[in-house]
Amino acid sequence: MRKHGWPMWATALPATAGAVMVIAACGTSAAPTANSHPNTSPAAQASSPASGTAVIDTRSTGIGTVLTNAQGHTLYWFSIDTPTSSKCNGSCASYWPPVIGKPVAGSGVSLPKGFGTITRSNGQVQATYDGHPLYTYAADTSPGMTTGNGSNLSGGLWWAMTPSGAKPGAAASNPSPSSTSSGSGGGW
Repeated sequence: MRKHGWPMWATALPATAGAVMVIAACGTSAAPTANSHPNTSPAAQASSPASGTAVIDTRSTGIGTVLTNAQGHTLYWFSIDTPTSSKCNGSCASYWPPVIGKPVAGSGVSLPKGFGTITRSNGQVQATYDGHPLYTYAADTSPGMTTGNGSNLSGGLWWAMTPSGAKPGAAASNPSPSSTSSGSGGGW
């Protein structure tokens, strides 16, 4: 049925234009901001921009104890990253915001593996733990969520970071550290 003398195809133009804009935005290589993904809230950001530090805490979840940012959002590592570079840039980083800043343990938190940093392709300093660059996940909208764990997105697997550096549940199924081939504890 035609409205106001418009052809039927004209009523689909606004929806088509919106879809084109969404698709175009997914291919951008611009550096993400806190508002670059509709599900990314300021609480999901892992750093304190004013101080240049990223406070790292721990939290008990349904998959075990994981590292979190100061707001309680789970921290993740990406299987195709290296200890010196992040492979999650552009639109990937809008879904998996990097933890920006120098990492420091929260009050009363003792973590057995070492913190570090890398410099991202856009010049930002990203926090690392046990040699893994750290990220949050935009779909984890509440503290303690672990929906990104085991995800196969952006060309690799994503894992919640544990205090031991092992994949969640790996310690229970593989208690002997000598059984890993690399000895890194992180699955490189």
